[in-house]
Amino acid sequence: MLQKKLLIILCLLGLQKPGHAQQSKVMQKAHPVIAHADTLFYIQNKLGSLSAAERAERTSAKVVALSEDLLFVSDSLTTFNDSTLVDVAYRGDVLLSLSKADADSAKMDRIIMAKAYQEIILQNINTYKKETDLTELLKRGGLGLLIIFILGLCIYLLNKYSNRFNAWLRIRLHEKISGLKIKNYELIDRKSELILIRKILNLIKIAVIVILVYLTLPIVFRLFPWTKPWSDSLISFVLNPLKNIFRAVINFIPDFITIAVVVVVFHYLKKVVKFFANEIETEKLTVSGFYPDWAKPTYNIVKLILNAFMLVVIWPFIPGSDSGIFKGVSVFLGLLISFGSSSAISNGVAGMVITYMRPFKIGDIVKIGEVTGAVQEKSLLVTRILSFKNEVITIPNSAILSGNTVNYSSMASKGELIIHTSVTLGYDISWNVIHELLIKAAMQSEGVIKEKKPFVLQTSLEDWFVAYELNVYINNPAKMPAVFSELHKNIHIAFDAAGVEIMSPHYQAIRDGNASTIIPKI
Repeated sequence: MLQKKLLIILCLLGLQKPGHAQQSKVMQKAHPVIAHADTLFYIQNKLGSLSAAERAERTSAKVVALSEDLLFVSDSLTTFNDSTLVDVAYRGDVLLSLSKADADSAKMDRIIMAKAYQEIILQNINTYKKETDLTELLKRGGLGLLIIFILGLCIYLLNKYSNRFNAWLRIRLHEKISGLKIKNYELIDRKSELILIRKILNLIKIAVIVILVYLTLPIVFRLFPWTKPWSDSLISFVLNPLKNIFRAVINFIPDFITIAVVVVVFHYLKKVVKFFANEIETEKLTVSGFYPDWAKPTYNIVKLILNAFMLVVIWPFIPGSDSGIFKGVSVFLGLLISFGSSSAISNGVAGMVITYMRPFKIGDIVKIGEVTGAVQEKSLLVTRILSFKNEVITIPNSAILSGNTVNYSSMASKGELIIHTSVTLGYDISWNVIHELLIKAAMQSEGVIKEKKPFVLQTSLEDWFVAYELNVYINNPAKMPAVFSELHKNIHIAFDAAGVEIMSPHYQAIRDGNASTIIPKI
């Protein structure tokens, strides 16, 4: 403050030349002379073997030592001028020497500059001695005790009336509150909510007390010269973070506007893609070679790509994105995702491939490995099958891609799906009788398409029996278990009615003239 007042006086007197703004800018980079937590002036030039920092440090120490001198006489602080230097000294002890370079840096005359610095040092010493006077210290001590008493009284009243307010509020709210519920789930009951409100009020009370104490301590420390640095430190603990936050917020506003514009643009771009995907999915819009069931997964893939590209665009504008810590955390998370999700990534890629291969769709009856049932859900990672026993079976997409998939519904919709069952009978039964009985049983079974005649294939001629395969057409693969059961039942009935035993005889005989099992021709 003293320096600022002196600079204003010098400017009014016309003793300081133009270029003060430049001087202030340079002085910010110079080394300050500090005494009793006050910055007196700045030194920025070296003198002889002493650097600017050493000159400032020596001058600060001499001013502090001089202020502690009980026999200090202000008239003994004088300036001396010779051809090269102007000294500020006390009884021959030089506190500060000013060279032509110092005067040129400040754009002031050396003698005027020395007189100004002498006045600043003298005022600092006189102020310190006044503040450390016994009478003054007693007054300030009494004022400090009064401030502490007022603080204690405020804390006492705050604690007393806050407890009364808590009791009054509990009585008023006891009948009004009914707990915190999310739909039908009771997250917090009434008793717990009252306890929570009481704890919140207690935390508010503690926070207010801490703030009062924190605001009072700098005021008390400011009363005494020895504790002024503590006061400045306490104030800087709060003000510096607030200033940094405010400065960061102000500096972030242009980047925030950029991020907002990018997010809005990509948001509406995704909405456009979603609109066309819905149009294709509902078959209002047709694209040659692009199936409707591709629309939703394609939209999800495009949305993922757009989100990734949007993140790349806004990444440089995120605060701290260029810091080493931010980059290190990003790399660490990337490694975790890479090593921890290899199977998930393989399933995701398989899911995309399956989507565009179109081996099945929702509702199709399929056989994947040993699992047969209706496709209930297709996702990026897994496919869920509802079996004929009402079992929901989850199959990873990578397992589907690496194995075989049988789709019964693709041909059943056209009435071209064929199912089959086999019987084995001995050579002593005429094959045409067996064909007739099997076809008769098939024609009597429900679920079999009667317009397309069943047929029988003889699949093998074994040592003691012949394998017959009955093939029938069906159009509802969801009823395959019932159709098989009906076929087996009707085959059993037909063969029993014809007197044919369904059993393949295993003969172990020596050819010694026994009768042949071949039926003689009539």
